[in-house]
Amino acid sequence: MALQINATKPEHPALLLELPWHLPLEEWPEEYLVPLPRGISRHVVRYARAGDEVVAVKELAERPAQREYGLLRDLDRIDIPAVDPLAVVTGRTDAAGEPLESVLVTRHLAGSLPYRSLFETTLRPATMHRLMDALAVLLVRLHLAGFAWGDCSLSNTLFRRDAGAYAAYLVDAETGDLHPELTSGQRSYDLELARVNISGELMDLEASGALHPSVDPVEFGSEICARYEGLWQELTRTSVYPAGKYHYIERRIRRLNALGFDVAEMQIEHSPLGDSVTFVPKVVDAGHHPRQLLRLTGLDAEENQARRLLSDLESWMATQDDYAPETGGDRSNGGGARTEVLAHRWVRDVFRPTVRAVPPELRGGMDPAEIYHELLEHRWYLSERAQHDIGLDTAVADYIENILPRTRSVPGPPGD
Repeated sequence: MALQINATKPEHPALLLELPWHLPLEEWPEEYLVPLPRGISRHVVRYARAGDEVVAVKELAERPAQREYGLLRDLDRIDIPAVDPLAVVTGRTDAAGEPLESVLVTRHLAGSLPYRSLFETTLRPATMHRLMDALAVLLVRLHLAGFAWGDCSLSNTLFRRDAGAYAAYLVDAETGDLHPELTSGQRSYDLELARVNISGELMDLEASGALHPSVDPVEFGSEICARYEGLWQELTRTSVYPAGKYHYIERRIRRLNALGFDVAEMQIEHSPLGDSVTFVPKVVDAGHHPRQLLRLTGLDAEENQARRLLSDLESWMATQDDYAPETGGDRSNGGGARTEVLAHRWVRDVFRPTVRAVPPELRGGMDPAEIYHELLEHRWYLSERAQHDIGLDTAVADYIENILPRTRSVPGPPGD
């Protein structure tokens, strides 16, 4: 059987052909590999360079490779945080013509870390809580989309910094199934697997001495259940309001927006007597703040990053003479600038110059939105200490000189 590369984009096969597919993945020469931290996997996984891209290469049998490739493509289409599938490589043989396992190729998620790399320095319990928050949000998003993971764990997740918190991404979809809708039993099964897996993984860390002494593995394993159930209840519960109190519905929607979710479809029913209104969110989509930021500025960011950048944008617009917030930027005399115009001015005059002021060699794996968030945090800290606003330029200079050189090796968010 000849080597076959089934790829998502036409340019990928040519780039991937340069890799040594005739060798077992364990024997790939160092010249092809990229030394990035890897999590625990039941399969052989390596990071390699294909053209200008860094890719993750995983060896497994052809049928599960094709199945996982298809599931990851489905998750990408419905905008679920997961690694990007690039290709499946089949028909591999060694120099003697003996068959080799197929390979799934995904794009390396820039700035991400497996959980064991986060524990290279002992994480505080507060950081552990943020990891549980991120994983709970990911699991809820998967279940809202009808995806039963079948193996939710820290090992099957990558974490990226997200404005002092974390964003979680699914890595391994091999055991998953996509349905039109999940039953409560399917959700409960996934959640119980998550609890058991997480407790076991934390016990392994405890045995190796990498776990903070105040962290109880069993307690933190159960915490994912509590955080999941609280979020699921808020997103899906039915609310009954007195007739005429329609602002209660708006308040509920705003609360969901604050959690990072949009209500894309809802059901509203009046009671037979007309004295109450029942409100049920029917379709809830994550990504409220990233969508808003992308629409206004063209910037792509994680949920918490987007929320922070939007807050800074709003504060900056309030200082502009030509902004009229009561009309969305349009003054009645025609002299006001639209919000979209001011947002692009903020990107051009504030965001981009600030990020570019940070030398590339000091940025580590941080994306521009995370850099800008950290600079805003440092500005707030210095301003609190000085008891007046010290300005962004001063904060940037101090951050570059005194903070970045000694923090780029720290895996957690600022303060960990």
